[in-house]
Amino acid sequence: GGKGRRHRGGGNRGGGKGGGGEGGGGKSGEWQGYHMPTVPDDFVVDEEKRHLGKISFFSKLRGYGFIEVPEEGLVPENRLFVHWKNIKSEDRFPFLTKDMEVQFGIAKQTELAPKGQVTLRAKDVTLPSGEAVNLQEALDAEQKTFIGGQTARYTGTLRFFNPRISFGYIDLKPGTELEGYGGEGAPTPTEIRVERSEVNSGTQQPLGMQDVEVEFGLWKTSRDELKAYNMTLPEGRPLTMENLENRQATNSQMYRGEVQLWNWRSGWGFIKADASVVFPPDVQEKLTKQAQEAKERAVKRGQEGSDEELLYVRRDDLAEGVRLDKGMMVMFQIYIDDKGVGATQVQAL
Repeated sequence: GGKGRRHRGGGNRGGGKGGGGEGGGGKSGEWQGYHMPTVPDDFVVDEEKRHLGKISFFSKLRGYGFIEVPEEGLVPENRLFVHWKNIKSEDRFPFLTKDMEVQFGIAKQTELAPKGQVTLRAKDVTLPSGEAVNLQEALDAEQKTFIGGQTARYTGTLRFFNPRISFGYIDLKPGTELEGYGGEGAPTPTEIRVERSEVNSGTQQPLGMQDVEVEFGLWKTSRDELKAYNMTLPEGRPLTMENLENRQATNSQMYRGEVQLWNWRSGWGFIKADASVVFPPDVQEKLTKQAQEAKERAVKRGQEGSDEELLYVRRDDLAEGVRLDKGMMVMFQIYIDDKGVGATQVQAL
């Protein structure tokens, strides 16, 4: 159980990209409509140094915010962008709160900046003491009214979750009894809304998913509406890409190849391995089958299709700081999953 379908990028994998990458939307130098100040790429940053600051804004729904930096001139406008992925936390969806004091490092980011420029962002964000930022459970206990208690778990089928709109719906398992909800004889809801902050994806970006068996808690809003709490795969396994697609690393060997396609906005693309590369037999078999199936799908759509054997790559599989472009030479490791073969730990040559 727990295995479901999720859309992946076009080309050899077929279908539209369902997951939302970190860099989606906006143009260079912008993040979800916010203009991010840029600095020259030779701007000096001591990436080992730690600083203190205060959160001036953080949106849990959007997963980002800003740190007010007291050191004059350290960063443009004395405020620093912070993304939830850069928070050290064991929470299922790390977040910060306004006026909270934090400690952080500073990193350069090329992904959202024009050529020759970089943006700055916070990294390794912790409490001022250096401890992890773990806020979720205590805050939930204080603010939410749970059905059956905070640790109660229910089961159902995730009909869909779309990270671009930040919510989805679960079909509750038929016959489920909800302790303490509704009056006697009141109908049990059949569908439950789940929001992005309640998708337990093991601190990864929540993926686009559909038809996945899940478990979850339930809480009640002030309007008596039920919503999902801490949604996971059965047995509490996080809804990670590895768990959903049964990803298996093959070995630690690095291979050489060329980027054939990179969709910057959606964060996925394809790499073609060098002609001299020899993959293990089981990997080559999967890669050949993946290419054949992609060609068959193209023919069904009235297109010519191609026998080219390409490896799928996502933004999450790039080494830190790597920015892909078509025609770029790269080194990478490989993995296999239910869909075929993909590249990971991708590094620029």
